[in-house]
Parts: sequence; C-alpha cells; structure tokens
Amino acid sequence: MERPGQTSPAELACDLPLLASLPEARRGAGEIETEVMTLFEQYRAPLLRYAAAFGVPVPDAEEIVQEVFLSLYRHLRLGRSRRNLRGWIFRVAHNLTLRQRHANKRLQELVDRDSGIADLHIDPSPGPEESCADRQRQQRLLAVVRSLPDREQSCLRMRAEGLRYREIAKALGISLGSVSMHLTRSLARLIRVDGGQA
Repeated sequence: MERPGQTSPAELACDLPLLASLPEARRGAGEIETEVMTLFEQYRAPLLRYAAAFGVPVPDAEEIVQEVFLSLYRHLRLGRSRRNLRGWIFRVAHNLTLRQRHANKRLQELVDRDSGIADLHIDPSPGPEESCADRQRQQRLLAVVRSLPDREQSCLRMRAEGLRYREIAKALGISLGSVSMHLTRSLARLIRVDGGQA
C-alpha cells in the first residue's frame, strides 16, 4: 500500500463524501464536513508533532492524522458526543500512534533478526587502534584533572560521585557560586583538552 504524502484538506475532503454514503449517515453532512475540515486545519500540525515525538516516521504520522479525522467524521455523523473534541482527537491519535509504533518496532525486530544472523561472527570489541586511542584520551584527561588546583579537583570528584552543588558547598565549606565557578572552569579545561585544543 502506497503511503500518502502530506494530507491536504482537499485530499481529506475527497474521502468525506464516501463516508456520507454509509447507511448510518445522518443529515448535516455538509456542516460536519466543514467542522472536520476546520479542526483538521487547526490540529494537523500539532498531531504530526505529537506522533513524531513517539518516533513515528513522517509518512506514518501523516497516515495517522488522516485516520484520526476520518474517525472524527464517522464519530460526528453517528451523532456521538461532541464534548471535548480536542481531547477526543488527541486520544485517537495517541492510540493510533502507539499501534503504529508497535507495528514499526515489530517490523524492525524482524529485519534486525534477519540481518543479525550475518553479524553473529563479527567481534564487537574495539580494535587495537581504538583501544590505544581510548587509553591515550583517558591519560590526557587524567593529566588535566591532576593538574587542577585541589579545590577544583575536589569539586569535580564530588560532582562525579553524584553530589549536588549544595552538598559539595557544604562539604567543602564554600559558597554555591564558588562550586559553580570551580566546576565550570575545570570542565571547560577538560573539554578543551578532549577536543584537541590544548
């Protein structure tokens, strides 16, 4: 099945008359169609962003949005509740997005499983060049840490252990501003060295 590109209001409008011919259709199709088109214009972009936030590819997100508004049209044609249509639209989008994400994940697992057979004989450990480069990097960074003033080393080590700024300040008997200054200075030095600029 070919995935649609961006769904325009005109494309959505082409599908709506088909729904109007359903046996359960009621009067007011034109008004409902106009209402759905207005809601489509208003919520299309937020719904696409919402679906994309779940990691759903744009073509799938477009399909989800189209399905949401087709479902909304059916919902309104059947005379169902109009209470909190915005919430209804996002709930349907949420459910469809989760379903699509699950389907995409299963498909990816199948692809990975098939390609994983070929990868069984590849050694994932780093090669000698990578290991040597990692050791050299660690030695450079350790040398920078050792060259820092004692207070900056202490701040850096305590922060690395997960202590908060306030806890470090209390332990060393210095102000929060001093802790921040020491950490900023020492981290800047480490970043410079790690980037090869020192």
